[in-house]
Amino acid sequence: SLNNNTCYFRCFFMRKKNYKGRCEKQTLEKFTAICKTYDPIQTAYANALVKNDSVASIRCNVVLDGDECGEYMTDFVCTKKDGDLMVRECCQRKFLTKPQTAALLEMSRTYWLRRGVTDWGVVVDAVEE
Repeated sequence: SLNNNTCYFRCFFMRKKNYKGRCEKQTLEKFTAICKTYDPIQTAYANALVKNDSVASIRCNVVLDGDECGEYMTDFVCTKKDGDLMVRECCQRKFLTKPQTAALLEMSRTYWLRRGVTDWGVVVDAVEE
């Protein structure tokens, strides 16, 4: 279920680098290390990235270094076959309008933009019908 407490903490606040919550560990093609996912959105997107032909390699849970970011992590940093980086953050749709979520996502976007990454985006869960 997407409504458990672990997912709420993870999606609403972004994950701190020493987060000790429940995670699923997988060995996936293209990942530079064991892929650790903390919610269904992250797991589904990790599997989708493996199938993406434009992606050469993937790192997950990448620490955002620097005082402006505290100790948070970005969900996925992908190196595309053309050498450019692609960054994705995963979040539940219902948290996108929360001020804290918006501030953390903006922090991530600005962090990566300062490092020359223009292909930055947010992955959200499907709309429930």
